Amino acid sequence: MAIVRQTLVYDGPGGPFEGVLAYEDEVTTMRPGVLVVPNVLGQKEADNVHAENLAKLGYVALAADIYGQGKRTRHGPDAATHMKPLNEDRALLRDRLAASLAALRGFDRVDPAKLAAIGFCFGGKCVLDMARAGLPILGGVSFHGVYDRPDYANVSPIAAKLLVCHGWEDPIAPPDVLVALGRELNESGADWQIHAYGHAGHAFTDLDRKTSTMPGVVYEPRADRRSWRAMANFLEEVFA
Repeated sequence: MAIVRQTLVYDGPGGPFEGVLAYEDEVTTMRPGVLVVPNVLGQKEADNVHAENLAKLGYVALAADIYGQGKRTRHGPDAATHMKPLNEDRALLRDRLAASLAALRGFDRVDPAKLAAIGFCFGGKCVLDMARAGLPILGGVSFHGVYDRPDYANVSPIAAKLLVCHGWEDPIAPPDVLVALGRELNESGADWQIHAYGHAGHAFTDLDRKTSTMPGVVYEPRADRRSWRAMANFLEEVFA
């Protein structure tokens, strides 16, 4: 049984958008769908690999495009070029996430009643926003995400189960910010859990960060391995 990659172009506010689907080629029944939301750089090969690894777990995954077709960046001073406008307009970000989820939901191999999302860094914030906005996911996983709240009110209760995988030494989200997130999710009635990994900072899953000049922003293999396993167990529970 092989894993298939398929380019998917879909519409949405500010689109078109271009993502990549991954699924087992011999799938004959509908499978749960998992949206993969990229980090600050936008849709790229690392996200396609995450989608393939989810497909190996038995899911149909879409490595989503939140910025728009052809809008990608690299690490450096211009990395946040396409992220900045979405940070300033969280309602637009919400609507683009909804469009990506709808594209996954509409794929003929996906069970539309069984959807989840995972995201990395900026994508981790996106997953939290999907839950905050009440988008139709059963569960969401944030890997070394960003935790600031949007300028619209959370749904209450938050229906999606949430797993937050956090590097304890993350300079972007120090312990007080993590505690504030826990309080927010508690107040919103969410079913949530936080896994904090010692000796790990921001970007602990990012293989491009094996060496880094930014303190606290570096790949950490133990946290990467443990958080992926935690995600796999979480999704198995969510889709049971």
